[in-house]
Parts: sequence; C-alpha cells; structure tokens
Amino acid sequence: MKKVTTLNISPKLPKKLKVAAYARVSDGKDAMLHSLAAQVNFYKKRIKENQVWVFAGVYSDEALTGTKDTRVEFQKLLEACRLGKVDLILTKSISRFARNTVTLLETVRELRDLNIDVFFEEQNIHTLSGEGEMVLTFLASFAQEESRSVSENMKWRIKKDFEQGLLWEGNACLGYRLVNRKLQLVEDEASIVQMIYDLYLEGYSDNAIAKILNDKEIKPHKAKLWQRTSVMKILTNYNYTGDLILQKTYIKDHLNKLQKPNNGEMNQYLVSNAHEPIISKELFNQAQNLRKSKSARRKLSVHHNYPFKGLMKCGLCHKAYTIKHAANGPVWMCSTLRTKGKSYCDNKQVPNSKVIEGANHILKQHNFNETHFKSKVKWIEVMPDKLLLFKMRDEKILEYTWQQSRSDSWTKEMRAQARINRLNYLKGSTTHVKSNTDSIH
Repeated sequence: MKKVTTLNISPKLPKKLKVAAYARVSDGKDAMLHSLAAQVNFYKKRIKENQVWVFAGVYSDEALTGTKDTRVEFQKLLEACRLGKVDLILTKSISRFARNTVTLLETVRELRDLNIDVFFEEQNIHTLSGEGEMVLTFLASFAQEESRSVSENMKWRIKKDFEQGLLWEGNACLGYRLVNRKLQLVEDEASIVQMIYDLYLEGYSDNAIAKILNDKEIKPHKAKLWQRTSVMKILTNYNYTGDLILQKTYIKDHLNKLQKPNNGEMNQYLVSNAHEPIISKELFNQAQNLRKSKSARRKLSVHHNYPFKGLMKCGLCHKAYTIKHAANGPVWMCSTLRTKGKSYCDNKQVPNSKVIEGANHILKQHNFNETHFKSKVKWIEVMPDKLLLFKMRDEKILEYTWQQSRSDSWTKEMRAQARINRLNYLKGSTTHVKSNTDSIH
C-alpha cells in the first residue's frame, strides 16, 4: 500500500509593488510651492500606509514648462524606472505628467515596454489597461488644446493691459515698487541707479561698477551680489526715464513657454510720463551712445589676430589672461583682476608687444611667426616682476623678463606730438646751419 504524505507548503505571498509618485507645479509662487509640498506629503503618506506597496520615492518639480527635458526630478524618476526600481507611478493628472501629446505618449509607451503602470487620478486611467492608450491620446490632445487656449487668453489680457499702460509683476526693477500695477519710486534705491549711471559716464566698466557696489555692500534687486549683467540691465533700462516700453519680450508658444526678446515679432507699447523718472532722457542717451562706441571698438578688435589668445594664464590665480585695448595699444590682463579687482589678484598687465618680444627672444628669431610659435610653445605663464614663463612642447620652461621704457606708455596723441616736436627741432637746426653758412660768405 502506497503511503501519501501531505506537504504543508506556505502560500506564495503576492509580490509587493514598488510605487513612486510624481508631482509638479508650474511656477515658484508661494501658494504653488505650498501646494507642491502638500502633494509630496500626501503621496508619501498614501504609499507608506498601503500594505502591498513598497515606497519608491516621491519626485517633484517646480517647473515653468511641461517639457520633460527641463524637469530634473522627472528625469530622475524615468532613470529609476529604467533601473527596475519602480512598478507603478501615481500622479494627479495628465497635465501634471506632460502637456505635450507627443511627449506624453512617448513616455507612457517607454514605461509600458518596461511593464510600468502610470495611474492618473483625475482621469482614473491606468496606462497598462486595454483602453489606456486610446483614452490617453484623446485626453492629452484635449489638455494640449486647453493649454493653448489658456495661453491665448492670457496673451489677450496682457495685450489689453499694455495698451492701458498697466504693468505685471515682472516689470518691477531696482528703484521702483509696483503699486496698483504702476511703478512707484523708492528714494534709497533710486540713488543707487543714479550712482551707476554717473560711474559709467565717468568711464567705469560694468565689471568695475559691480565691484564698487559689492565693496560698498549695496544689495542688488533680487540677488545676493552685483554682476556685470545686472549693471548692464540697469544701464539699458529705458523705464528709468519715466517712460515705459512694454512687451520687450514675448512667449513664442504655449508648450515651451520660453521668453524671447521682441525684435519686431509683436507690437511694443510706449507710455510717456508713466511714472516719476530717476534719470533724464539726455543722461540715458549719453550712456547708450557710450555703450555703442565701446561695442564698436570691441567688434573692431575681433578682426585683429592675437596668436596668444587662450595660451596665456596668470601665475598667481591661474586664471586666463585676456586682451584689453588700452590707449597705448593692446595689453594682456588677468581675467580675475579685470572682473573682480586688485583685492582678488594684483598681477600686472603685459603689453602685447612685450609678449611678441619675449617669444622672439625665446625662439631666437627676429620676426614673429605664429605657426612656428605654436609649434614650439604650449602656453605662457605671467609672473610678478615682469617675468614670463614659456612652457615649451618639449616640456622645458624658459624665462623672459621684459622691460618697459618710458615711450611704451605713450598714447598715439603723445607719439604724434613727439614727432611734431622732433620735426620742429630739425627745422630749427637746419635754419641755424644755413645762417652760419651765409655768414661765411
């Protein structure tokens, strides 16, 4: 008789799902950030309380657009999915996941190939269900069209407001506050704007002005420190004259929401005497004319060939040396000294002619040849005490100490005057000789 033994096998427990959530808000306003924090806490609590789920993280973006490439957390979520760390994604709605139909379907299909489900709560759709993709295509197209409609309505509102000279929050700047959608002058800040214009017209560069303001611990508008660009924006802002130019930028389409400068693509609006001016129109125009002349000089310098560009570095702070056009000719200057001042690096300028002189000396040649120079020299390090170190391609380091004569610091005007003085001297000598000759006869 056969004996049958009953085996007690424990029932196989269902595999727990690794569940993650994705949340997104469209801008950085306090209310929106509060909403984002609430969403994160809600999903974290919901996933951890479910006995058949394993918490796989909550990913959240504070994003300006619905495009996936610009959302850092969204990209991290997709990478976690590809590594097998997620089985199910919870999200509030299709529009939170992606507003672009193509982006949505591409992402959902990639996740479906990985056997990862996405659940959209508002629409009550699972992407791994039979009708999931068909419904998603329809709803995503609807969401995209709704986004376009909202964008067009917003553009219409902005256009109407601009026609009436009414401002939006982003139009406020240093020196003014936005009160009832009009610019109201702030005295303390207005004096900073005036100082910036005065310094610029005295000959200070954007970088130099930024350094002066930082040294004086004057705080910029919505930033920690002054930069060249923040000074430049103030020096080119026509609103400081009391007039307004509206719609200087625009958003090209509702999907990427990227701001672009308005170069005639849309109407601009000039509102005269819209608010109290900080500077006169004459002062503003002087600053613009000075900026144009500086820009013209820079463009002209681009056409000059400087073979040492990218090959010179500072021996003190190890930053690059860049070309600067001084009154007495081009000189090489430490980029740290140029942008931040002597308190950060006090290495000296080197005239371009002295670098050529040093290269000719090192290579034992009379006339400089760029091709030959670059075939022999890797880089040049500028040291204190007028010392240049030439790092050769054979790994040798050769030294050259340059000297500066008084005439090296002469401007073109000084040289021209010296030539005139010399000619006058020679003419005087000739006259004197002739008179002596005449007296002999």
